[in-house]
Parts: sequence; C-alpha cells; structure tokens
Amino acid sequence: MLELVDIAFVITAFVTLFVVIDPIGTAPLFLALTQGMDAARRRAIGVRACIIAAILLALFGVAGEDFLRSIGISMPAFQIAGGILLFLTALDMLFDRRTQRRKDHADEGSGAQADDPSVFPLAMPLIAGPGAMATMVLLIGEAGRTAQGVALVTAVMLVVIAMVLLAFLSAGLIERLLRRTGTMVMTRLFGLLLAALSVQFVLNGATAIGILPTVATTM
Repeated sequence: MLELVDIAFVITAFVTLFVVIDPIGTAPLFLALTQGMDAARRRAIGVRACIIAAILLALFGVAGEDFLRSIGISMPAFQIAGGILLFLTALDMLFDRRTQRRKDHADEGSGAQADDPSVFPLAMPLIAGPGAMATMVLLIGEAGRTAQGVALVTAVMLVVIAMVLLAFLSAGLIERLLRRTGTMVMTRLFGLLLAALSVQFVLNGATAIGILPTVATTM
C-alpha cells in the first residue's frame, strides 16, 4: 500500500505529465496529420507513435540529462531545436503540403508509402516533446532516482500515454462529424496553433538561457 507521501507524489506526477503532454490537445493534431488516411493505417500510426513516445520518455527520464550534458547540449538548446522542427511541420499543415505530397506519390505510382508522422512529429516532439522529456527528468529526480521512484514515474507516464492513444483512436469519429470542409478548417486552425506552440518552445529555451527575460511559463 502506498504511503500518503507516495500518493501525493503520484497525483502531482500525473497532473504535471497530463498538462504537459495534453492528451486532449493532441487528438486534433493527430487528426490533421493523418488526414485522408484509412482507419487501419491511422490506428497503426497512433499505436506506433504512442509506443515510441513511451520508450523515448522512459529512456530520457533515466539518462537524458546525463546524455545531453555529456555531448554538450543543454535542455534550453533542446527546447529551441524541437520548437524549430515543430514550426516546419506547422507550415506543412497551414499550406496543405502534406496532402499535395500524397497526391504526387499516387500519381507517380512508384509504390512509395505515404508520409508516416508516427515518429516525427507525433511521437517526438508532440507527445515526447522537450517539455515532457524535461518533466520526466525532474520527476525522477524528485523521486530520488531510486528503482522504485523510476518505476512509479514511468507507470504514471504510461497511464498518460494510454490516454493519448485513446484520444487518437477517437479521431476517426471526430473526422466523420467534421466532414471534409470542417477537417480542412481544423487542419489550418491547428496548424496555426502548432506554429504558436513551436514558438513557445523557442521562447522558453531562449528565456532559460537568458537571451530573453521571462515572457511566458515554461512547457
């Protein structure tokens, strides 16, 4: 039976990871990134993205800070890099470049597979983003980096990732309700929001380095 302090820590860890990863907020982005795919392919991408994200978060929570420090990369630099990559994805969503690429592949008849967003940007940086990775490092640090603490934080993270997967699997229903016009509107809207999120990552990294004053809350 967990001690009272452990229960409090579990609640804190869950709330923190839930807010940072944001399962509800990732669902529309998943819908936009998998627009035009059939249900089976969309489901496979969602499962693969969640599995990869869970592995990345678990590994980064245990060894991420030491690894980045060993190769001379700071967490703020990691945030800035993730933000830039995320911004490039947002541009594709805003200008519908992904749909055009799929049409080009189909016209060429080369047998090439359609874009697979499971690794990038779904698994990283949308699910296992700089904020989520940093949170795992901090939570495991607070747990004392003991085997029990690592297991506890990892279990909480897996619960949140399971909620992300549930949101992904419900995306098809959302698409049927929105239809094509609604989906196009949502794709542009969330492309804009994704661009704002990417800028937020960059601002957080720049603020942490000291280039900018404190302008926003960290992710």
